[in-house]
Amino acid sequence: MELMTSEVLRYAAFTNAPDGGNPAGVVLDAMRLSDARMQAIAAEIGYAETVFVTEARVNGDSRRNRVRYFSPIAEVPFCGHATIALAVALSGRDGTGTFVFDTAVGPVAIETEGEGAAVAASFTSVEPRVADFPDGVLATLLGLLGVGQADLHPAYPPMVAFAGNWHPILVFADRRTFDSFAFDPNSMRTLMDAQNWAGTVTTLCEIGPDEYDSRNLFPVGTIAEDPATGSAAAAFGGYLRLLSLAEPPSRVVVRQGSHVGRASVLTVDIPVSGGIVVSGEAVELS
Repeated sequence: MELMTSEVLRYAAFTNAPDGGNPAGVVLDAMRLSDARMQAIAAEIGYAETVFVTEARVNGDSRRNRVRYFSPIAEVPFCGHATIALAVALSGRDGTGTFVFDTAVGPVAIETEGEGAAVAASFTSVEPRVADFPDGVLATLLGLLGVGQADLHPAYPPMVAFAGNWHPILVFADRRTFDSFAFDPNSMRTLMDAQNWAGTVTTLCEIGPDEYDSRNLFPVGTIAEDPATGSAAAAFGGYLRLLSLAEPPSRVVVRQGSHVGRASVLTVDIPVSGGIVVSGEAVELS
């Protein structure tokens, strides 16, 4: 790459171990990089997303940055795990506390705490929304997974939820079906692009009181499933509140990544109103 390797930081988010979580590239100084260059860097790094600080000290505020997110194939409006990674990286340089990231979907506030290698971050999403699937799209999606509507949990209606990115939400009734479904990445990507789903296809299964396992489908490059998806966790928290499936204020834990060998833990706090708060740790990768 033209950009020196030392200028690209690498973090795993929603984990306290380097072999867990979701890796993200972090570029702290991208003010002189073109869109094409940022896209090329994200493709070269190959992680699900890389975050770029395109303007530091917005309006003179040393804790406010303008940021953009790129997958290996396209810019995405928002990325939760890269947000966590960037906040932890900035905490190492500037100290823990509050940061604000100006993103394509609006300002996102992040709180960090801890010290050394044990820094955790929490971001508050934009206001969540939910919508019905367009006609025929749910059937198409289920067909790509090789499952039927009877395989879904009757208490959790399939919908599309937003808290920075749009995510289809499917909650399975049976753990075995959730664990075993398969899909063709190219066909899934075609459907996602046609529906403008910039985030993941989010599938979940209850594993305990206020606890879920999640598989997030995100075919980009060599990736088929995302190990940890902060925007999906926020969208799911909004879905639970808007459909009265959780009584706020409440907390749920989303476990993700076991199906791709990178276990992750995302804590989702659901307030009575406003954005959903998603928390997790991040560790720097060598």
